[in-house]
Amino acid sequence: MLSRVAESIYWMSRYIERAENVARFVDVNLHLMLDLPAGFDDQWHPLVSTTGDQEVFAERYGPPTRKNVVEFLTFDRSNLNSIISCARAARENARSVREIISSEMWEQVNKLYLSVNQEAADGWTIEELHDFFTHVKMASHLFAGIADATMSHGEAWNFFNLGRMLERADKTSRILDVKYFILLPTVADVGTPYDDIQWAAVLRSASAFEMYRKTHGRIAPDQVVDFLLLDYQFPRAIRFCIVKADEALHAISGAPVGTFSNPAEQRLGHLRSDLAYTQVREVLSKGLHEFLDRLQTKLNRVGDGIHENFFAPRPLAGTAAQRQQ
Repeated sequence: MLSRVAESIYWMSRYIERAENVARFVDVNLHLMLDLPAGFDDQWHPLVSTTGDQEVFAERYGPPTRKNVVEFLTFDRSNLNSIISCARAARENARSVREIISSEMWEQVNKLYLSVNQEAADGWTIEELHDFFTHVKMASHLFAGIADATMSHGEAWNFFNLGRMLERADKTSRILDVKYFILLPTVADVGTPYDDIQWAAVLRSASAFEMYRKTHGRIAPDQVVDFLLLDYQFPRAIRFCIVKADEALHAISGAPVGTFSNPAEQRLGHLRSDLAYTQVREVLSKGLHEFLDRLQTKLNRVGDGIHENFFAPRPLAGTAAQRQQ
């Protein structure tokens, strides 16, 4: 497979997953504001922190409010992490590999792009956004289902899954980090009903609320962290995503799982092992924010390794004079 084709498939899946995640946590925050008192107006700033775009947002919009945060994360074309930008980037990557993906996949990503652009052109109100965000989430689910059912499960499919799982692990870690580190206004709110409401919102941001309640019942912060970080069965838990990404990467390289043939596999294997032998009480005792910060750094290094090994152009073999000839 050509490296440019693999890279386009990898980023196509990442951008679709990113658009879905942004739609999910903005929609959850809109509903969260209905349950919190007026003093909790700062709940919009953490959404910008989740995407890592605080500086860009502050330069262009100033203080975070509901309207400008929603605009920035949803319809701002200059924000590369907004839903409309992700839909555009996913479509461009899909267009460049139409000979590899199925026609149904192309039609679905194109429909998502057109519907998001239509919504932006028509103008929006807060009351209409829930249906829009639901549409984006379902379009992403449909795209993943179509890919699973219509795409050969070979090398291209593994690049598709690799990108999707790494993006999902990154977003789950950011949602957890924001809640634990900066979401609560004061320490006095810990253990109050507002704290429970926010932890429930964290679970809903990862579509994990129902599965968590079936597994653990009552909401407890340490169990929420354990479920979203270390659960090996829930498909949006970080450990689950890392395992599936590792399997996809080994399927691409052909190296047996448990070994490595390139730096990306080595880094991802280290991360998989760390999560497999980590307990939540150790994470919390040493600091969840610090743990997640290191995890995000490791995920970035995995992404760098994937780019260097599979996507980056390499010089031709031989001497400089031979290459010139």
